[in-house]
Amino acid sequence: MPRPFHPFTQEHLLALGVGAAVAAIFLFAGKRGGGSRRRATAVLALINLCVYPLSLGAWLSMDVEKAWDNLLPFHLCDVAAITAGLALITKRPLLCALTYYWGLAATIQGLITPAITVGFPAAPFMMFFVHHFAVVIAALYLPIVDGWRPKLPLWKSPLEVMGWSILYLIFAMTANRLLGSNFAFASHPPTNPSLIDHLGPWPWYLVSMLGLATTFYSLLTLPFAGRSRG
Repeated sequence: MPRPFHPFTQEHLLALGVGAAVAAIFLFAGKRGGGSRRRATAVLALINLCVYPLSLGAWLSMDVEKAWDNLLPFHLCDVAAITAGLALITKRPLLCALTYYWGLAATIQGLITPAITVGFPAAPFMMFFVHHFAVVIAALYLPIVDGWRPKLPLWKSPLEVMGWSILYLIFAMTANRLLGSNFAFASHPPTNPSLIDHLGPWPWYLVSMLGLATTFYSLLTLPFAGRSRG
């Protein structure tokens, strides 16, 4: 049996440190421009588009009980990774906005309080952090390197992303009802400690989650206040 994962331990902090260093490398390579930027963009897009099948393979290789939650790409971070990969390739404004807000408001919380049960060096542990860091790096890369900016007036992009977030939550709750899964943690909080533990009982914590999403999306828009979309 794989060794269990415990948050805020040395292996967790080391994973965060390595991921932060990789993020800095991608941003530095992108800011250099030219071929360095093209290669960094291509590699980051490829990683985001490949993390789901690689994560699936990692879980299938483990001699543990399989659940729909680990087999289907219906968690928000799965959707965000696919969105991020396509955003880096196409530069479509909606995909960039979804990547930015979902990556920095939601996926980054998965790095702080990982919803994972197995520890290092198990393959799912490795892929969990690769997956989540790939989305977060893309969310930083788009505005810092590619110059993406929210729509003007600035309330448009967070409002648009909020609408898609609500649609995703409805989809996740429907999937959970049909499969007995826990996508978006809409059926119950994750096993490991998380922010959801402090948002009240089910189903009221879902309302709190939407309220927090609105707050985070608004805060993430503030850095662009007073700036043109050049």
